[in-house]
Amino acid sequence: MQNLTTRLKTNDKAVLKDLFDAHYRQVCAAIHRLVGERGVTEDLAQQVFIRFWEKRDSINITTSPGAYLHRMAINEALGWLRSKKNQQHDEITATTPFGIEQDAEQGFLQSELKDQIRKAVDTLPPRCRAVFQLSRFEQKSYKEIAAEMGISKKTVEHQMGKALRVLRERLRPYLEK
Repeated sequence: MQNLTTRLKTNDKAVLKDLFDAHYRQVCAAIHRLVGERGVTEDLAQQVFIRFWEKRDSINITTSPGAYLHRMAINEALGWLRSKKNQQHDEITATTPFGIEQDAEQGFLQSELKDQIRKAVDTLPPRCRAVFQLSRFEQKSYKEIAAEMGISKKTVEHQMGKALRVLRERLRPYLEK
């Protein structure tokens, strides 16, 4: 870690190539999960490394370089999604007087549902929550989860069943609408 910081502070351009070679695929994977478009994914991944290099003097990596770049990748993808969402708003005309209210209401309801889902997931026991998050948020297979967590595939299946039962119960008011 110290060697990386030193190399960055001395403007060692080879460090950028080393980081790119080591982490480009993971950065692309993180972005692609959110964006879903290959061309955009590649552009954003390159932007992550450009921003990393531009900020090399002020960067303070407290985790691994891979984790730091992963967080940058997610932030880059989220920023792109926000800007895309803002660009897609239709122009409101006299023939669409209720457009804002419907969009605002739908946005509020989606936000509330996401908040309730997050709260429900947070109530799960730690192992159950970890299994659920790896499966649903990181799209890992039960086999991959079992290997990563050092548990059997049957345990993963059991934990997922438990998570889904708990979430179904806690989110029942939202599922019945």
